[in-house]
Order: sequence, then structure tokens, then C-alpha cells
Amino acid sequence: MIVTLDLAPGRLTTERALIEKLSLGRTPVREAIQRLALEGLIEIRPRAGLEIAPLHAGDWLKVLDARRGMEVILAHAAARFATPEIIARLQTIAIAIHDAVVTNDVVGYLEADKSLNEAIAVAADNQFAARLVAPLQTHSRRFWFRFQSGTGLAEAAGNHVTLIRAILERDQDAAGAEADRLMALLRLHAQAAAMR
Repeated sequence: MIVTLDLAPGRLTTERALIEKLSLGRTPVREAIQRLALEGLIEIRPRAGLEIAPLHAGDWLKVLDARRGMEVILAHAAARFATPEIIARLQTIAIAIHDAVVTNDVVGYLEADKSLNEAIAVAADNQFAARLVAPLQTHSRRFWFRFQSGTGLAEAAGNHVTLIRAILERDQDAAGAEADRLMALLRLHAQAAAMR
């Protein structure tokens, strides 16, 4: 809900409102709030509630700059260490990305993008890099949804599929280069958003 702006940037909400909206118990919601606060997506304001992190277009550039190197490391390692199970998972994700573009399903695309990030992290077998980059990926998806989702879906999807292909071919250098190329593309979109 934060990524797709169902919980709007800057909006105040409460733990109770989230429990009711999600139909979940207090413990899982509280744990999620703590994690989201740690990742900078929610600010806990005592006696005021929970503030959803604001979105400032210029911050997207900072997120991508912090993310870029880790993405290259993970893609390179994923191409080296991908198991048959991960390869099958990546093939399924490529189909999901394609289907999302064909049907212009932005939320489906974001879900496939998240699945791709998770599969690459598992394949790379580097929990340290994966833990560092995961919150940045979430922030990046949120920025992309806000500033870019109406355009550029096919272009970004094409880059993702090319990255998947490099990993499937176990071409470590190509996978790293494709991850870097994807970050460069996202950075161009972020620069354009910051200049609006």
C-alpha cells in the first residue's frame, strides 16, 4: 500500500487503522510497522500516529546511487550461482513481466519486479548485499510508481528480461552490465522527475 500510494506520502494513520484495513492481528502489523520504520517508509510519531514517508523526486536519485553497485554485485553472483530452481523461477518471472506489460498491469509489474529482486538475491547467495539493497529496491519501486508508472513500462521490462536472460545464460559479466544498464535507465527517469 505504501509502494502503490494507497497509503499516501505524508499521510497520518494509526496502528489500529492498519489492523482494520488489513484484517490482521496486532502482532504482525506492529512487526511490519517496526520494519517499515527501520527502512524509512514510516515514521512513528508518539501520540500522533504513523506518518507515511513523503516522496521528494530528488531523493529517487539518492536511492538509485546507493543501490547501483549492490545490484551489479548481486546480478554478477546470481549468474554464477543460480540453481535449477532459481532458473525456473526466473523464467516464470520473465513471463509475469511480459504479461504485465501486455495488459498494462502496473501493480502486476511491480510484483514481478519484487519477485525478480528476491530471486536474484537468493541466487547470489550474499545475504549482506541482499539486506542492504532490499529497502532501497522498495523505495525505488515507490518512486517509480509515483513518477514513472504511466510511461516506460515496456522499456523497463525489456531491461529486466535482458538481465534475466544474462543470468539464465550464466554470463556473469553480461548480468552485471545489464544490472548497471537498468540502474542507468532508472537514473535517467529519476533525473527527469527531479527536474519537473
